[in-house]
Amino acid sequence: MTQDTANPSPATPRHAALTRLVTQLEEHVSRGGWDAPVGVFALVRTAAALEEDPALARMLDAVALAEARADAEALTAIEQGDLPPANSLEELLAGIVWPDEVDGTAVATERMVLPADAEQRAADIADPDERAAYLMSRPDRDDVRIVVGVLRSGESWCAVRSRSHDSADAVATGADLVPGLVEALRRTLQ
Repeated sequence: MTQDTANPSPATPRHAALTRLVTQLEEHVSRGGWDAPVGVFALVRTAAALEEDPALARMLDAVALAEARADAEALTAIEQGDLPPANSLEELLAGIVWPDEVDGTAVATERMVLPADAEQRAADIADPDERAAYLMSRPDRDDVRIVVGVLRSGESWCAVRSRSHDSADAVATGADLVPGLVEALRRTLQ
């Protein structure tokens, strides 16, 4: 696994819990294959959620329950269904505000990446259909899956997997690999 060298490992138990959760989410999403819709998740501390609602234990697997008993910072991701329609991920996130009971949030999304000169050429194409055709015709394009998690207390963790290197040992991770998305998620928690 590739890690961000500027921030090689989580420094606190809370950050370690977020790192585990983002890694688990990326693995979960990857099992569904590529071309998946955006996934948005509320993050809650599992032990606190179980204390609040003991019936939750019936919905968690044995691994999650054991983790919650061993680590008060362990997190559970709750996928949000029926997301409101939005023209972009940025627009979707701008419309989300999490209640105080939510400890953090995560998103899983896919993006196409191109070399810088191709990105510039695409940006110069005004017609959306023509731009889409140009992007899809590029043999040097690659898709990436991005999973980013952010806690209300400020910690963040990112996992990025490319379609061209689609294996668990080729996932890049780090605190700020996708700074714009990290910041957009932080705004949903304010």
